[in-house]
Amino acid sequence: RWVLNLQCKGSRNLMSALRRAVEVDFKYKDKHKSQGLYLLTTGIPDQETHTVSAYVAEVCRGFDLRLHVCLFSVTEDIDSNRIMPARYANPTETVIAFKEIVRAANGRFHWFGEAGIFESDDITIIVSEMEKAKNYSQKCAFLVESLKQRS
Repeated sequence: RWVLNLQCKGSRNLMSALRRAVEVDFKYKDKHKSQGLYLLTTGIPDQETHTVSAYVAEVCRGFDLRLHVCLFSVTEDIDSNRIMPARYANPTETVIAFKEIVRAANGRFHWFGEAGIFESDDITIIVSEMEKAKNYSQKCAFLVESLKQRS
């Protein structure tokens, strides 16, 4: 169920957006129970990573809630309005920060850009399951072949 869309116009004030989202859940807890928050972003939050991680860990535990992050990498560091974010990090630092935040929130991380998907927890899980299925299939084929040779 989609509850609300929070935009941080001109900033990446993630803490403010998260607080607003969580306050809605507290206020209307009997009407709906969100299971996940989805952050669609182009860069690192204005706040320090450890602060955001600690907050989401506490909130998500209390609500059985997960925070999932979709990071869209753009080629420019300045947005379309030519506004420089309050906090800057290169793509590698940004990915590391969001992975920490997602781990604290028991969520999933997805990173994509104009060139396609760079990393996705969901795709990693699917590929892992496909590898397991392939290995089991090969073991079964080997077992069937060995049984045929015995008879």
